[in-house]
Amino acid sequence: MADSESGYKVGPCRPPLHTRFKKGQSGNPGGRSAKSLPALLADALNETVVVTIDGRRRKITKREAIVTQMVDKSASADLRATKMLIDIMKDVEHKAGDGAPRPEPRRLAEADKEVVQQFVARLRRQILQEIEEAKAAEPPG
Repeated sequence: MADSESGYKVGPCRPPLHTRFKKGQSGNPGGRSAKSLPALLADALNETVVVTIDGRRRKITKREAIVTQMVDKSASADLRATKMLIDIMKDVEHKAGDGAPRPEPRRLAEADKEVVQQFVARLRRQILQEIEEAKAAEPPG
């Protein structure tokens, strides 16, 4: 054998040379499974549990059970649950509003356009007047 010819003895803590890792080769070529926190959380929330609702046993996900409990506690005047539920609802509505197409703004009628133009002109006059007053108040320098 080649091992015995080179003077290398195979034994405890001395594996055969041909089975050793080559230089630059990883000990675990597949690597560690890369599960992120959101993936782990989603997996845990999608597990099913058996619950009794109105005397009947049902299988629902943990996600559904959490939402059901929060709504029930909120309905029974638990203020902390109510605040959490309202915050979640606002967040969901906000996220739903971001992806939805926005409706085309309504065109202004002629009377409305005239009012807006008068308002803009009045604001411009007011701003110019304030600038002139500020210049007059400045000491010459």
